[in-house]
Amino acid sequence: MTEFLINLNSFSGIIIGLLSFVIIGIFHPIVVKSEYHFGTKIWPVFMICGIICIIFSLLSDNIIISGGFGVGGFSFFWSILELFQQKKRVEKGWFPKKKKQ
Repeated sequence: MTEFLINLNSFSGIIIGLLSFVIIGIFHPIVVKSEYHFGTKIWPVFMICGIICIIFSLLSDNIIISGGFGVGGFSFFWSILELFQQKKRVEKGWFPKKKKQ
């Protein structure tokens, strides 16, 4: 068992790559739904969550957990830009606009 755990370190890059793939894939629908329901005014929430993830990344001793939080943090930061770009895509008619109630 300890030999497997020692060899697990050699898989760290692959695991972080897989985490990156999954996290980035999850963020696309989050951005679309967030812009639909809240518009671009939700961007400070993304900023705060990104900062929290980066802090957790810095505090973690485990390379995989640190990498996951780092990717998550910067995905939150990137999502701020995507929120504003999503607004433009909605204005172009590429995505549905929320109806006023």
